[in-house]
Amino acid sequence: MLKIHWFLPTGGDGRDVAPGADGLRPPTHEYLAQVAGACDQLGFDAVLTPCGTACEDAWLATAPLIPLTRHLRFLVAFRPGLLSPTLAAQMASTYQRMSGGRLLVNIVIGAEDHEVARFGDFADKDTRYERAGEFLAIMRAAWDTDGPGTPGADFEGDHFRVVDATTRARPVPRPEIYFGGASPAAERIAANHADVYLAWGEPPQMVAERVERMRALARDAGRDDGGRDADRPMRFGIRFHVITRDTEEQAWAEAGRLLAGMDPEAVAAARADFERTRSVGQARMAELSGAAGGGVPDDPRDLLVHDNVWAGIGPVRGGAGTALVGSHTQVADRIEEYAALGFEEFILSGYPHLEEAWATGEGLLGELRSRGLVGERPTAAPTGAASTFR
Repeated sequence: MLKIHWFLPTGGDGRDVAPGADGLRPPTHEYLAQVAGACDQLGFDAVLTPCGTACEDAWLATAPLIPLTRHLRFLVAFRPGLLSPTLAAQMASTYQRMSGGRLLVNIVIGAEDHEVARFGDFADKDTRYERAGEFLAIMRAAWDTDGPGTPGADFEGDHFRVVDATTRARPVPRPEIYFGGASPAAERIAANHADVYLAWGEPPQMVAERVERMRALARDAGRDDGGRDADRPMRFGIRFHVITRDTEEQAWAEAGRLLAGMDPEAVAAARADFERTRSVGQARMAELSGAAGGGVPDDPRDLLVHDNVWAGIGPVRGGAGTALVGSHTQVADRIEEYAALGFEEFILSGYPHLEEAWATGEGLLGELRSRGLVGERPTAAPTGAASTFR
């Protein structure tokens, strides 16, 4: 079965792509509870919650949503260079018990020096990846201990030294680690430590070769072949926005509306940022959207990079810049195409996230269920305030 996730807009939300657009919805607890409640009822597996100074803290924003949901899991993003690995293991272990086992962790290194410098981290990018590898080794080792009074984990590396690292009790299940990155350093760390390797939504021919390369790196790391991590075969996830409607014409009308709402000054500012980026993945996204030069076209279909794969989010948005656009049937076809390449998890989003969660959950998830690709929609209503949201 495929896993379909949604996105929690902790940086604010609205009907347009560009940050700061008119009518921005602030990321209040009440609004985030509505999005999470909708996802819980519709049968999304988890919600990705981003990290960084442009959004609310992912740990604190999601923890109050635990009692308002019943099935939904929380994919919490954080940067491993900003706290100790044993503290992170403790936080995640506590979260896992408080949520009834609904935590997933998304490790974010941060490609842009100015952003990590805000947190006092001045290590270069390759060092940050090397440090993350040690961090993940310690965090996983601490999870696998039985708590104080029993032997903990010792580790001494180039970046961390810990003695007897442990948490109060083993988290059950051990939180799965999601990890993305298109650089060689990122791929090496992911091959050793990630349960799910994440890619941004590139055309099939671009991501297929990366899937095969990551599988080879995972085998070299002793996975899938009887090695030390043979019980943790690497899975693959991909991140897209989505515009899915009853008809193709309705979907493209919405894509055109989003494109028309992009302010030329915002496009130029984003283009300048992309030209300076040190992120391999961001550079690939910018190339797809044409953000490295020129503005946006009048016809949204001019930004198609594959059947139903649209690069029209990328002119103003950093990170994932592509969307699946079309009828529910067409978008389901594309998801099947990517699933055939090895992608088992899809992290989707749309503007605004509340209304688009319902459009996607009722339309696209219904189509995927009819094909036997995702599990059934939960039948029990969640408890708490979220049960009234529609």
